[in-house]
Amino acid sequence: EVQIVESGGGSVQAGGSLRLSCVVSGFTERDYGFGIVIGWFRQAPGKEREGISCISTYDKSTNYADSVKGRFTISSGNAKNTVYLQTNSLEPEDTAVYYCAATYGTLPVVELSELEFASWGQGTPVTVSS
Repeated sequence: EVQIVESGGGSVQAGGSLRLSCVVSGFTERDYGFGIVIGWFRQAPGKEREGISCISTYDKSTNYADSVKGRFTISSGNAKNTVYLQTNSLEPEDTAVYYCAATYGTLPVVELSELEFASWGQGTPVTVSS
């Protein structure tokens, strides 16, 4: 069973930064060899869930939504099952619950859509005040 745990959310003022972490367990080395994509999504109150970034553990290729390009950076740690999202120049519009998700596959085949991801964490809230 795949389990995903996010951390690092919090409250910051506009212009600030946060580093979100995602730890994924339950995949085997064989799974990682074929390819796992780990993604970050967010859902603001009253809005649909939005895909913001994902990374392939196979070749470290990445994908970003236009709304965060240039401000957010996704990366993987020394362990394949750990992914970070560095969020810089945060704006009040970035306020949301941020979710980490994982699925089998590689980029660019896996699209940044919640329909593509099978396993989800519980989310970590981010609040940006003006």
